[in-house]
Amino acid sequence: MAEKLGPEKRHSFFHGGQKVFEWDQTLEEVNIYITLPPNVPTKLFHCKIQSTHLEVGIKGNPPYLNHDLTSPVKTDDSFWTIEDDILHVTLQKREKGQTWASPIQGQGQLDPLVADQEQKRLMLQRFQEENPGFDFSQAQFSGNCPDPRTFMGGIRSD
Repeated sequence: MAEKLGPEKRHSFFHGGQKVFEWDQTLEEVNIYITLPPNVPTKLFHCKIQSTHLEVGIKGNPPYLNHDLTSPVKTDDSFWTIEDDILHVTLQKREKGQTWASPIQGQGQLDPLVADQEQKRLMLQRFQEENPGFDFSQAQFSGNCPDPRTFMGGIRSD
């Protein structure tokens, strides 16, 4: 049932008419997907994940991405992989349940309506996680959605 509350689609960040990356999020992580250029050996790509900064590029060239993150991440639990010409960066949120409006600080922010929908989806993910015998996939909020991090005493830590 929890998979019903996962990201329905990826958000896209465009700059100058070109897609820079796609991304989605769960309660615990933010995932960034970057389509790699053709004919470049995968061993030439690099990704450096710091607690508040992300750098992605091709060795010997200026970085493709070199930006601060919206919020801090757990570097020991964050990682990157390449599969099917897609660089996939998994950033483990330091603050579980925090709704990110974008992975990159000041770039490609979600519009307020989409950000509200993301917060509602994360809140339902939290309910599902805390009550595994129930199906919250059709639940709806009337009015403002509470913050998943702080609602009713906050998220339970593992």
